[in-house]
Parts: sequence; C-alpha cells; structure tokens
Amino acid sequence: MLHQIGSTKVNDGKINDGNRSRYPALSVLVVGVFISLCLGVVMSPAVSTASPLALQGRTLPEGPGRTETQKLCTQCHDLDKAIAPRQDKVGWAGTVEKMVAFGMTASESEVALVVEFLARHYPADDVPPIRVNQAAAIDFESGLGLRRSQALAIIRYREANGPFKSIDDLKKVPGIDTARVEAKKDRLIFE
Repeated sequence: MLHQIGSTKVNDGKINDGNRSRYPALSVLVVGVFISLCLGVVMSPAVSTASPLALQGRTLPEGPGRTETQKLCTQCHDLDKAIAPRQDKVGWAGTVEKMVAFGMTASESEVALVVEFLARHYPADDVPPIRVNQAAAIDFESGLGLRRSQALAIIRYREANGPFKSIDDLKKVPGIDTARVEAKKDRLIFE
C-alpha cells in the first residue's frame, strides 16, 4: 500500500526516497494504536474546524511541536480525541505512523516533532490500570496497544467464557498479541 509523506512515498512501512529505500525509525517498533481507531472515530478527509491550538476550552501546552501537532492531528478528527490515549514515545510513534498510513500528510521532520511533543506532554505514566473484566475494547486498545480486532476478541471471549482470573486466561484469547499483553501486564487488574 502506497502513502505520501510530503515528497516521500511510504510503501508498507518502507520509505522510498527516489533510488534508495530504508525502514524509518518509526517503523521499527509499532506499539501504539491508531488514535481514531482507539476512539471509534471513522477517518475522513475533512479538516477540523477547531480554532488553532484549542482543545474544547483548553489549549495545547507550549513547546516544540505544538503547532505541528495541531496541524497534523486535526486533519481528520478533533484534537481532544487525538491526545486522549496516554502512551510512551514508541506508542505515539506507532500511532502517528498509522495516521500517515491512513492518509495524513506530513514530512518526516513534522512527524518527529509531533511524536516528541505527544510523548513529552501526554505520557504513558498517566495510563490508568485496566480492569480486565470490566474494560471496554478501547481500554485494551489504548492501554495495551492492541488492534481493534484483538480488543474485540477479548470482549467476545470474556462474554462467552466468563471473567478472566489471570493473565494466563487472557492469553488464551485466540488472535491476540500475547507479547504486548505480557509487556504491559503490570497495568492489568483481574477482579
């Protein structure tokens, strides 16, 4: 699948700058979740009409990447929804990379600034624990970095088989990324 980042073409995560190809640093570890998918927002080519740097009564914090974050994250959805998930730098990089794959137009330098800005101002430390037996799909998506299909598989499995008692029960769900679950097991609460 071919996507455009400024004057650079991206094909399945591979960047092609004319005659040479390389995998960008953002493609090395895709852990984040596409923000719009996390929040159930359907992407559209419409540009947000939000006032510059406004977040429904709040503003983005000052700092490098503020303007780029506003510009890029409002191409398809409200900025409030874009910053709702709390992720580490790798998670934000994955999220922004997925946004590019869905059609966001940005240069590599803009992407780097946005990732740094989001990681600095909306870090993963603010991620609340996940109550596995009460959590909605979005909680698994944003909290564990799972795809929507994997998060929904957890919900369906829980509904069909009853509450999870341990991480081992959770890992029995067919099709989920057990490595991601294991990596973030400290966020999971089984009650």
